[in-house]
Amino acid sequence: MTLEEFFTQHPRTAVAFSGGTDSALVLWAAGRYGRDVRAYYVHTVFQPAFELADAKRLAEELEVPLTVVEADVLAVPEATANGPRRCYYCKKALFTTLWQRARADGYTVLLDGTNASDDAGDRPGMQALRELEVRSPLRECGITKAEVRRMSKEAGLFTWDKPAYACLATRVPTRTAITREALEKVERGENALFRLGFSDFRVRLLGDAARIQVPADQMERALALRGEINQALEADFSAVLLDLAGR
Repeated sequence: MTLEEFFTQHPRTAVAFSGGTDSALVLWAAGRYGRDVRAYYVHTVFQPAFELADAKRLAEELEVPLTVVEADVLAVPEATANGPRRCYYCKKALFTTLWQRARADGYTVLLDGTNASDDAGDRPGMQALRELEVRSPLRECGITKAEVRRMSKEAGLFTWDKPAYACLATRVPTRTAITREALEKVERGENALFRLGFSDFRVRLLGDAARIQVPADQMERALALRGEINQALEADFSAVLLDLAGR
C-alpha cells in the first residue's frame, strides 16, 4: 500500500503531529492525498519549546490547521514514577486526550508517525497506540526511516534531516521520579548546547550532575569548548560530565 492509497481510503483524518520528521511526512501526505485533515499537537512539559515552534511552522507551510492540546502529564502518577513502562502510561494518557479532542471535532481516524523501522518490541508506547486504535500509515505502508527522510526531502519539508529527538523524560534515569524542575534544567542545558552549535546530542541527569552525550564527530569540539559548556550549565548542575562513549 502507498500513502496515496492509504489516504484515498481514509480521506478525513486527524494527525497527531509532534513537529518531528515522521509525523511531518504523515501530515504532508494527508494534506496532499486526503480531503479533510487537521493536525493536533499535544503540549506537555515533556516537549521542548522548539518542537512546538517547528510544528506551527510546518503546519503553516502546508496550510493545514493545527490545534494545540494542553495536557498535564505530571498528573499521571505512572508516568512521573518513571518505571520501565513509563512510555506506555504517558502515550495512553496523551493519546486518550488527543482522541477526545479529535472526536469532538468530528474525526474518527487518528494517525501517528510510527515508521516501519521502529521496533515494536522495544517501544512500550506502541502497545498504547494499538489499544487506542491509532493508525500508523508509515508503518502500514512499510516506509522506513531512511525512506521517510528521502521522501521528505523530495517533498521540500524542512524536517527532512531533523535529528530524532526523544522527549525530555528520557533524560531522567529509569525509576527516578520526573519533576518539572528536572525537565526545565535539562531543557535549559540542551538549549545552551544548541546555541554552542552542537546537534543530535543529549543532556542526561546523573544525580545532580549532567552527563552529556554527543556524536563521535562532535567529541573533539566538546572537549575544546569544555570551558564554555561548563559555564553554560554550572548554574543548574553540580558537575558537567562528558560521556566518552558518545552517542
